[in-house]
Amino acid sequence: MVLATMANPLIYFSICLFLSILIILVKFLNKVWWTPIRIQSLMKSQGIEGPTYRFLHGNTKEISSMIRKIRSSPQELLHHTLPMVHPHFHSWIQIYGMNFVQWYGPQAQLIITEPELVKQILSNKDRSYPKTKVSSEIKKLLGDGIVLSEGEKWVKLRKLANHAFHGESVKVNSCMVPEMIASLEIMLERWRHHHGKEIDIFSEFKILTSEVISRTSFGSSYLEGQHVFDMLTRMTHIISENNYRVRIPGIGKFVKASYDIEFENLEAKIRESFMNMMKKREKDAMLGELDGYGHDLFGLLLNAYHDSDETRKISLDDLIDQCKNFYLAGQETSASALTWIVFLLSVHTDWQDKARKEVLELFGQQIPSQDRIAKLRIVSNHSTMASF
Repeated sequence: MVLATMANPLIYFSICLFLSILIILVKFLNKVWWTPIRIQSLMKSQGIEGPTYRFLHGNTKEISSMIRKIRSSPQELLHHTLPMVHPHFHSWIQIYGMNFVQWYGPQAQLIITEPELVKQILSNKDRSYPKTKVSSEIKKLLGDGIVLSEGEKWVKLRKLANHAFHGESVKVNSCMVPEMIASLEIMLERWRHHHGKEIDIFSEFKILTSEVISRTSFGSSYLEGQHVFDMLTRMTHIISENNYRVRIPGIGKFVKASYDIEFENLEAKIRESFMNMMKKREKDAMLGELDGYGHDLFGLLLNAYHDSDETRKISLDDLIDQCKNFYLAGQETSASALTWIVFLLSVHTDWQDKARKEVLELFGQQIPSQDRIAKLRIVSNHSTMASF
């Protein structure tokens, strides 16, 4: 009788454990097998095809293999860079057409390359296309700043950014243009010492843009700004190196890889750096060394953080996230754009000659002023860039 009584709870526990494992297994298979197969079938019925879904890892192994193969050998300097930058896109467009479905693990990704559809999606007038949900790592990297935020919050952050870089604000912040010119002169002087030698212009432009952003938008020294840039860059490298590594759902809550630990440490150090910059600026404002908190981007963000009006006020996390967005996205996009322009000018020497002639005719050997830069036509003409 006693044995029977003890056996009943044991049997009950075993049944519950079995059912729990069964439910977890069913949910897991539904997520990584049944749902992807169903989506793939539905998309195919609508004429949208793509590479076949592979259990658990999707197409990530194929993508990683293509990238490693194309980047393991030297490439020609051609304008058509898609086969080198995104070899999987280039390959699958040839096979499946301009629009296709690829798989990031069990997550379907609809790739749109048809210009009219891209234009329609980006215009998003009826807000049918929300911003893509990003990985937890990218969310930690950029936070809920202007890049990832939406709705009223995006509008508030966009107004602050627009105000910081509006023509009138640039004039009020009188040191902004001279700081840009000084940074550029330092770079050019460095280039003169490398006359006749090869220069890595992307690295040079990264130094230039990081220095300009640090000084003009955050009022920090180059070394202080470079420290933040280095940490943010390392975080992006960690994301890039592990971009196509698919993990078992939930495993990260119990076991952290070495790169996860490094990523979290970098995130904490970056937050500490911005907090120190914030305390220094607040101290300068209290001592009367600044007009308010300053007129640069960082000053405007601090003003919004201390604003008593809740409609204009931003949180501490918003302030830090916005700083990370401008430090990282501002530098990377500017350095890449400058590098691309110089590359295009080196390929299309006729436009290089036209641009140089215009600059010399307008400025001669003088340093360009903010007002006269607007008079450049060939250099600033969008159709010129399109013709490249």
